[in-house]
Amino acid sequence: MAALLAPPPPKAKPISFSAPHRHKNIPVEAHFPAIIREHQESVYDAKNIRKTLNFLNYGFKGKIGDGRSKMPIVSAASIPSSECGNDSKFGGIFLSDVVVKRRRSVYWGRKWNSLDVATVGVVLAMHLLCLFAPFAFNWGALWVAVGLYIITGLLGITLSFHRHLSHRSFKIPRWLEYFFAYCGVQALQGNPIDWVSTHRYHHQFCDSEKDPHSPIEGFWFSHMSWLFDTNSIVERCGKPNNVGDLEKQPFYKFLQSTYVFHPIALGALLYALGGFPYIVWGMVSANINL
Repeated sequence: MAALLAPPPPKAKPISFSAPHRHKNIPVEAHFPAIIREHQESVYDAKNIRKTLNFLNYGFKGKIGDGRSKMPIVSAASIPSSECGNDSKFGGIFLSDVVVKRRRSVYWGRKWNSLDVATVGVVLAMHLLCLFAPFAFNWGALWVAVGLYIITGLLGITLSFHRHLSHRSFKIPRWLEYFFAYCGVQALQGNPIDWVSTHRYHHQFCDSEKDPHSPIEGFWFSHMSWLFDTNSIVERCGKPNNVGDLEKQPFYKFLQSTYVFHPIALGALLYALGGFPYIVWGMVSANINL
């Protein structure tokens, strides 16, 4: 009876939704930190993309927006392949997801030029010298080997040819740049202009039809056989036109035109200092990157 006489419960007030109000004295960051952070990240990404485009265009004949001819910037996925998808009769490469689409005949059925023959000769000579190493050992020769490995391999190829000249990863004084580049010349991997051009093409067309040492033509081609087929680089990429920054410097043009004499001079110096053991241990160590 008391429940029947009790007054009815009050009606619930409707819930209202309104846009958040920002006081004019409170900074925007206090209300929208995620939006501000996202905007800053977008600006940062845009700058990085621009830097990447500038790098890929660096040294090409013609810069972005000048209307002259320039090498197109493409990715591996954008280059059509004449082969069929992932179903390849050549299989793949061990511990890699790369599918081998064809095998290039490097050693047979093609015309060899003088540079190809010279390259094969150097590689064979370095391996033959290794057979004499146990019989031509002395401590002086060993330290020469260690020193030349650091000078030609680490400072010359890794630091100079790769990180500095190819990728422009850092800046150093011009005299030091030339010194490191000359160290790389003694590694018997070619002159700076040709080495850098090939490596820039490799990154521009990585693992594609136009990669100078593409793995789609097999492990051995991408590993070393491409060294013996210099015409294949011209066939894929054309003549070097991505090293304008080096070609305009007389020092690198001089190294390109006189390249063969510099390793010969190193060999003569080693022989004068320590005879045949220095030749065996010094030249093999200087060219161990082959």
